[in-house]
Amino acid sequence: MQCIDIERKLGIFSDHWSPRIIANANGQDIKLAKFSGAFDWHAHDDADEMFLVIKGGFTMEFRDRSVALQEGQMIVVPRGIEHRPVADQECAVLLCEPAGLLNTGDGPESDRTTSGEWI
Repeated sequence: MQCIDIERKLGIFSDHWSPRIIANANGQDIKLAKFSGAFDWHAHDDADEMFLVIKGGFTMEFRDRSVALQEGQMIVVPRGIEHRPVADQECAVLLCEPAGLLNTGDGPESDRTTSGEWI
């Protein structure tokens, strides 16, 4: 057991849409990511995803509505729901999702596709 300094971990990387794993609990990866611009539309058929805004804010777009999130707010996207995060300015987000989950879900693989790397 150790203290994880989230601010320090955020300083390790600068790329967007490339989550970094900082811990694992009960088969769930806890990740940090930086968002800027729009991500790809996708869904995760077998997994819920939790997003907690650490810095800044972003909008989670769904096909029928959008939810704006600011620092200190979170959203859980249920499995099977098509979504995409969009950030007008860079923001930092903590994610919790099953270990090994691809960030592009059922969407086509691209240069953004990753299950995360440990930092």
